[in-house]
Amino acid sequence: MLQVALGWELYERTHSALALGLVGLATALPVVILALPAGHLADRIDRKKILIWAQVEFILAGLALAALSYWRGPVALVYAVLLTRGAAQAYNNPARQALLPRLVPTEIFGNAVTWASSAFQIAAVVGPGLGGITIALEGGATGTYIISTVLTVMYLIALTQIRASGGGSAEVEGRPREKMTLESLAAGMRFVRDTKVILAAITLDLFAVLLGGATALLPIFAKDILHVGPDGLGWLRAAPSVGALMTALTIAHRPAMRRTGPTLLFAVAGFGLATVVFGLSRSFWLSLGMLFVLGALDGISMIIRSTLVQLRTPDEMRGRVSAVNSVFIDMSNELGGFESGALAALVGPVTAVVVGGVGTLVVVGSVAAAWPELRRLGPLVEEADASPGQSS
Repeated sequence: MLQVALGWELYERTHSALALGLVGLATALPVVILALPAGHLADRIDRKKILIWAQVEFILAGLALAALSYWRGPVALVYAVLLTRGAAQAYNNPARQALLPRLVPTEIFGNAVTWASSAFQIAAVVGPGLGGITIALEGGATGTYIISTVLTVMYLIALTQIRASGGGSAEVEGRPREKMTLESLAAGMRFVRDTKVILAAITLDLFAVLLGGATALLPIFAKDILHVGPDGLGWLRAAPSVGALMTALTIAHRPAMRRTGPTLLFAVAGFGLATVVFGLSRSFWLSLGMLFVLGALDGISMIIRSTLVQLRTPDEMRGRVSAVNSVFIDMSNELGGFESGALAALVGPVTAVVVGGVGTLVVVGSVAAAWPELRRLGPLVEEADASPGQSS
């Protein structure tokens, strides 16, 4: 809901593709700057406490955005709020990612990731649709910001009810309190560098989403190319999540993947191809279908990468490795939006999206050639039984 409200309101007020891209930049910069100390903190203190304080900041940011929308505050202040929200996101992400492995047994962790992804995608389907309808009914984005903030309050209440927060009670308190040094901050980066399969999977996702960030330009496509209103934008925003949800529900009810590496490469290549077709489409229904396919394939990639990173990482390192993963993923998502907005301002939105999709196909070929370990990757659970520090 928040993404739809920001995209629609900023484009309505500025009519600038660059303004949409700056949303991603304002969100990503704090994550890049703060992710390593945030990951170190997630390995030292109760991860649930970090999540709770992050939600408090999200609530304050939501209220600030609602006020700026209602009183038509300066656009610069909107970006300032997004910077503070990005700082909270930097601490939220590694703590959230590192929490789940402490709550479920290893043998069902992959299935737990799939169900968690399903829950997220349900929200991601309902949110854009509801956000678009709310904007259309209200004639503005203020109400959408308020509803989003209320839902964040509900999430905060749910977080407080989690018992045995996994990695935040006796386990953390019994560990030696490692001081924050350059060496300890860089430990997560060294682990990712030395674990070639994780490095390959993260790199693939980084550049694929960085180049294929078509969703940042959806307000332009909805208004100027496909000629649909805010409700149409809501459906366009929801379509990738519908596809990802269908993927997650399918994977959850099927046996574990046997040829994980080739599946990941195929999914990201399909993501790039769907992006190209979306960029060339002038039909709302074809565009909607391509976004559905794009989301379904991205869902495969997300489940494989999330499971692989957490199962191949020891618990005392999960916060820092999750922080590195967060930098890659958030940077690719948010900076991908900035790249798409900046490129669209120079060459137009259609060319920007098509070039990004072609670039994604090139990245898939390059990663497959550079890291043959990824092409040979088999079942994730069996891979997790290997030594976490192995390079294959």
